[in-house]
Amino acid sequence: MLVYPSSIDLSSRTLRHLTEQLVIRQREIGTRWRRLPAGRQALLALAHLRCGDTYARLAAGFGIGIGTVYRYIHEAIEVLALHAPTLAAAIETARTKAFVILDGTLLPIDRIAADSPYYSGKHKRHGMNVQVLTDPFGRLIWASPALPGATHDLTAARSHGIVDALAAAGLKCWADKAYQGAGRHIRVPFRGRRLKRWKRRHNSSHAKIRCVGEQAMAVLKGWRLLRKLRCSTNRITDIVKAVLVLHHAST
Repeated sequence: MLVYPSSIDLSSRTLRHLTEQLVIRQREIGTRWRRLPAGRQALLALAHLRCGDTYARLAAGFGIGIGTVYRYIHEAIEVLALHAPTLAAAIETARTKAFVILDGTLLPIDRIAADSPYYSGKHKRHGMNVQVLTDPFGRLIWASPALPGATHDLTAARSHGIVDALAAAGLKCWADKAYQGAGRHIRVPFRGRRLKRWKRRHNSSHAKIRCVGEQAMAVLKGWRLLRKLRCSTNRITDIVKAVLVLHHAST
């Protein structure tokens, strides 16, 4: 087996944050010895999340078994997910902003045609629906639990309680046409082909504001594991939470 050095485009602050959380976890459960120290375990988990490296490649690179790689990564994701902000905390953060941007994204998964609940007709592929809240500058505030890809964005936003939370907080929100009918506090563009000139101008200005939220999608997809998930769909929510915590730790 040939082994070569590589790099991860993350700051040392991210590595330190995860290492500290793993050290705390090991003290809580009374761990005495491990094949890898907390720092190396953190590096292992980051290589998986950021670069999408497989268990087999990581096992060869770190000199441990595939089963050990799985346990270490699963533990790191679990530790990070516990510190992910709740929707209530995100709304409190959003109160200090002029407005927020709401959008949904599809995280691709490896499912077959028979798995219809996970097939998105909009994207023409299988995946998981994740709702994202960003500030006016496109900075990621919160990401929702993952739902099957066939779920409509408005249905997902309502099931997560996003629509009611924004209304209760009196927050202004910009969103795309998929959220039509969510309420007056969620501003969406006008629908139709033959629109009046003032409506077209409104849609143009609306798009300029909302497109900033695409930066948050790019942040999520910057973690290469989320570009093609091959794990159980039950684990995807924790993975998204772990990525959100690491992103906030690095900014």
